[in-house]
Amino acid sequence: MLLAGAAACVPGVPAAAALVAGVLIAVVVGNPLLHRTRPLARKLLPAAVVGLGGAMDLDQVLRAGAHGLGYTVVSIGATLALGWLLGRLLGVDRRTGTLVTVGTAICGGSAIAAAAPVIGADDRQLSVSLGTVFLLNSVALLVFPPLGHAAGLGQQAFGLWAALGIHDTSSVVGAALQYGPTALAVATTVKLARALWIVPVTLGLGLLERRRGGSQARAGGHPPWFILGFLAVAAATTWWPALRPAGHALSAVASRALVLTLFLIGLGLDRESLRSVGVRPLLLGVGLWMVMATGTLVAVHAGWATL
Repeated sequence: MLLAGAAACVPGVPAAAALVAGVLIAVVVGNPLLHRTRPLARKLLPAAVVGLGGAMDLDQVLRAGAHGLGYTVVSIGATLALGWLLGRLLGVDRRTGTLVTVGTAICGGSAIAAAAPVIGADDRQLSVSLGTVFLLNSVALLVFPPLGHAAGLGQQAFGLWAALGIHDTSSVVGAALQYGPTALAVATTVKLARALWIVPVTLGLGLLERRRGGSQARAGGHPPWFILGFLAVAAATTWWPALRPAGHALSAVASRALVLTLFLIGLGLDRESLRSVGVRPLLLGVGLWMVMATGTLVAVHAGWATL
């Protein structure tokens, strides 16, 4: 178990692999350190989110975000509303449905990691939502480039579609890299601009949780102020150039810390909790993603979503 945890910290080890390894160890061997790994995961998660801000160029991202503000607001709002509706229709528990929806609407695992402590999600809810998003990310990485060519998208149009239609930044970069350098530049900038919406959405979720009666405190969650820490780190490394090398180093460490956190979350699961998952969260994630990806492709073709 300790060797697997150390391996999760090695650069290049995928987040999905770390999560799956943790789950397999917990289910097959068992986790005798459960009382230690669960609290550690809850502490590492918000700290990792703050550190991810170190690699963000706020000036460039804010310009891209301001240009596409109208479409971004509409698409995120529509995804959140559809996720709430589909979650109720499918009978997905509220916190899992919220995490899958937020991950689809904004930026995948990073948004889920930011929102989970705020709404008091437990290890099972977090793991199910992350697993759903990681699965769809893997599919997107394979199918988006050939679909883009089939649809006749140029590099700029494909970069925009990839940024808006794929969950995680890493998969956006991977898909755009296959398409060309212009697609990569466009996709990275637009995706980072969309990632800024983690801040208002997560703060809004925190307010809703308080109105529901303080479920954060009961579930062991944290107030959403660490999201402001994420933004503060991004601002510092953007506007003080001397801090940029340190910011990139911090982001790299935070990325590995997030992967380690996913391993620890996987260790927190057991056979009974996995048995209770079912296919409903996956159906929610697939339904939301299909609507969002298709709607975005139509918007790019029609010129509603532009740079």
